[in-house]
Amino acid sequence: MKKEVSNKKLLGIAGLGWLFDAMDVGMLSFIIAALQADWGLSVKEMGWIGSINSIGMAVGAFLFGIMADRVGRKNVFIITLLLFSIGSGLSAFTTSLWLFLVLRFLIGMGLGGELPVASTLVSESVPNEKRGRVVVLLESFWAFGWLLAAVISYFIIPNFDNGWRIALLISVLPAIYALYLRWNLPDSPKYLEVEKKKRLTAWESIKTVWSKDNAKNTAMLWVLWFCVVFSYYGMFLWLPSVMVIKGFSLIKSFEYVLIMTLAQLPGYALAAYLIEKAGRKFVLVVFLIGTAISAYMFGTAESTALLMTSGILLSFFNLGAWGALYAYTPEQYKTNVRGTGAGMAASFGRIGGVLGPLLVPYLVAQNIAISGIFTIFCIAVLIGAATVFFFGRETKNTDIA
Repeated sequence: MKKEVSNKKLLGIAGLGWLFDAMDVGMLSFIIAALQADWGLSVKEMGWIGSINSIGMAVGAFLFGIMADRVGRKNVFIITLLLFSIGSGLSAFTTSLWLFLVLRFLIGMGLGGELPVASTLVSESVPNEKRGRVVVLLESFWAFGWLLAAVISYFIIPNFDNGWRIALLISVLPAIYALYLRWNLPDSPKYLEVEKKKRLTAWESIKTVWSKDNAKNTAMLWVLWFCVVFSYYGMFLWLPSVMVIKGFSLIKSFEYVLIMTLAQLPGYALAAYLIEKAGRKFVLVVFLIGTAISAYMFGTAESTALLMTSGILLSFFNLGAWGALYAYTPEQYKTNVRGTGAGMAASFGRIGGVLGPLLVPYLVAQNIAISGIFTIFCIAVLIGAATVFFFGRETKNTDIA
């Protein structure tokens, strides 16, 4: 019983940090739309806000993933949340786009470093038969963060002068509380079992990730991460703006995105149930195909009913796939390079997170229809599903040494 409570406490503390990370990313899509009005941003400048965040996430995932194998999962867990909290607080006081972009880069580093390290820590700390389900439940905190972001954005940003500044300040306070909780969190038992003298240097870890034993799994993960992140950030960061393009008011688009966000919760629940019953590959492939079909429907929708239905299905399948991705990734590597392997895969994926938000305004400027843009995301997701299906290995109930 004691271990079960400990697992729940670990999930709660890690999930709380995950929730506030998601809240920041979720609010960013609304803040971008608000900054366009306040600062008179062009569509391309709006795209750069999302992309610089992803550049920071790529750098953070790479650096902090390697660091997690050297100094421990817990220490990196604390550093990344601290970086995120300070960056978010300072960004509320910016008055220029360039300074806002610098801070978004630092915030992105914290976000990008925390997510793979958090999933690695939780993955290494629970029994094999519960590992996948618990990591998916960890990822489900992302939905609560997005939901909180949608609520704050709906009630704060449009209704107050400089409402986006207030929203950013709100995100900092609970993150500080999460930092306090995390301070007394024990490190991963599997990491602690690796003797200091056996811990690899950064370069040795990178070489091991691409060694003969790991190269196939690494290549599969990198393609998968790129496709998922490219499509996710390309679609979801632009949801409020796409709704406006389709003729809805900014406030009405906030309402619709809030409803779509609620659909993430049952998506996570089903993925958490199936991941230990049917396996990681099954959940990833099925949920990615569901994402692709929903993306195509959303892009081509011409009625409010079809737009809402496809948006709900898009949230349901896409975020369920994300949960499986975070469960699946750490299981591909041994403990001494798990942080590096997961961090490098996430880092490569973030390149897609840079390109996705930039692609949308570029194609809009070329008068490409929203349906054509979402078809591109649909194809990317299908490539990710095919990569897992043909090259991925099933890791359900396997021991992660």
